[in-house]
Amino acid sequence: MGLFERYLSAWVSLAIIAGVALGSLSPTLFSLIASLEIAHVNLPVAVLIWVMIYPMMVKIDFSSINEVGKKPKGLILTCVVNWLIKPFSMAFLGWLFFKVLFADFIDPALATEYIAGMILLGVAPCTAMVFVWSQLAKGDPNYTLVQVSVNDIIMIFAFAPLAAFLLGVSDIQVPWTTLLLSVMLYVVFPLTAGVLTRNQLDRATDHSRLNHFL
Repeated sequence: MGLFERYLSAWVSLAIIAGVALGSLSPTLFSLIASLEIAHVNLPVAVLIWVMIYPMMVKIDFSSINEVGKKPKGLILTCVVNWLIKPFSMAFLGWLFFKVLFADFIDPALATEYIAGMILLGVAPCTAMVFVWSQLAKGDPNYTLVQVSVNDIIMIFAFAPLAAFLLGVSDIQVPWTTLLLSVMLYVVFPLTAGVLTRNQLDRATDHSRLNHFL
């Protein structure tokens, strides 16, 4: 692993500290950044997320879906955990911690926001980290592509309805425009850009440009 990958936890910690410090030093600037939103979706955050996940989206090869039937057990297990267990368990844990165990220590409005965050986090599989952990575990890169491709397709159609259902069960009102716009900005647009970039760089007889980009 390179220097960045080896000390990833340290970079994340430093980024958190820097964010808190900058927010305290210049609250007006960050209030302005927070106000740049459409349907409660923050546009600067969307751009930063694009920068983070776009290179990972270029790695996704949807032609690998043709191999989906070769190892069905692992794929079925991943889909069951991602879409039938993790979203509901995250919603339950959010309710358990913020409405029961720590209800006396957290403002009800803030607790609701935390629960909403946990639900949204639980409903969205992290595409980028799948590649990272697969590489760290020396997994099969082709099978990882199959897993990511299938789950990204499911996420396009399942994220908004599942998130709306769990938020509604938790008595949290999030407009459908926010959910749909989030899917478009955080999934569809970067995924489409990644596919178009991959098709532009890759050629049937010469993969050097794509390999150099990756």
